[in-house]
Amino acid sequence: MQLLLIAHDPSNNTRTLAEAVLAGAESVAAQGLTVRHVRPLKACADDVLSSDAVILGTPENLGYMSGALKDFFDRSYYGLLDHTDALPFAFYVRAGQDGTGTRRAIESICGGLKWNLAQPPVICRGEWQDAFLDQCRELGATMAAGLEAGVL
Repeated sequence: MQLLLIAHDPSNNTRTLAEAVLAGAESVAAQGLTVRHVRPLKACADDVLSSDAVILGTPENLGYMSGALKDFFDRSYYGLLDHTDALPFAFYVRAGQDGTGTRRAIESICGGLKWNLAQPPVICRGEWQDAFLDQCRELGATMAAGLEAGVL
């Protein structure tokens, strides 16, 4: 089994969030689960097609997902359409504002792909808080545990 993290992490804070997701996933992953991080400008449809679940991560830019994550969807959407129905996914947003536009956009695109949101998104709003790291670790751990338990 494979859990894929597609996260845009251009700053120290966003990189730390991605690392927290990976650490959470790896903390519960048994030998049968591989956890990979591919940045969105390098990710392609084949990365998703070879995965059993996906976690998306993005900063909020101008009330929307990062251009890098949008670019991934632009390049990959039709290669994934009708090939990844019911794929479990989750996501987190580092939002300087409220994250509403970013959440709506990700849910809309993933809804078009017929992916299943496995758990509520983690929206890290406002000024930096160390609690964001705990939330992202939990996100990774929950997705990995769900895959291993066969409930995703």
